[in-house]
Amino acid sequence: MPNDSLKKLYVGELKDLYSAENQLVKALPKMAQAASSDELRQGFEDHLEQTKGHIQRLEEIFQSLAESPKGKKCVGMEGLVKEGSEVMEEDFGEAVLDAGLIAATRRVEHYEIAAYEAVYEFANVLGQTKHASLLDKTLAEEKETDEKLAELAKEVNRQANKADSEEQQDKSKQGRKTPKRAA
Repeated sequence: MPNDSLKKLYVGELKDLYSAENQLVKALPKMAQAASSDELRQGFEDHLEQTKGHIQRLEEIFQSLAESPKGKKCVGMEGLVKEGSEVMEEDFGEAVLDAGLIAATRRVEHYEIAAYEAVYEFANVLGQTKHASLLDKTLAEEKETDEKLAELAKEVNRQANKADSEEQQDKSKQGRKTPKRAA
């Protein structure tokens, strides 16, 4: 006999994830637009489509539970999205901005991975094997996205460091005045 309190927690966590994924659907196009790297932009666009699939899976779970997915706002994702927006508002060069976008997005992915791992375990304990299968598929995609971002970060961070060093050298050259010669 499933525990009603655990089922209530499970449904609440699913609603939180549903809210999180919907917030991400709104944020990803802005991040794609801000990215200067074609590979990063494409990654955001691909993840947007993937995220829409995550929402569909969650809706399928809610339908089988005869529950509404609405009614909860994920404040954790709200904060993570806000942090990503703050990165985009900074006056960074292109490569540094891309590095910041990757860092912000990896925080989002880690948040989602932790949340999906939790609901996956709840689904298993509650005997919801179909739910567990759907959640596991999403979890695998979230982990794959994080791995791609980690790999992309290696190159982007090198570019950001190089661009920042060159920018600093340019500024120091501009700041030096050439001495005037007496006639």
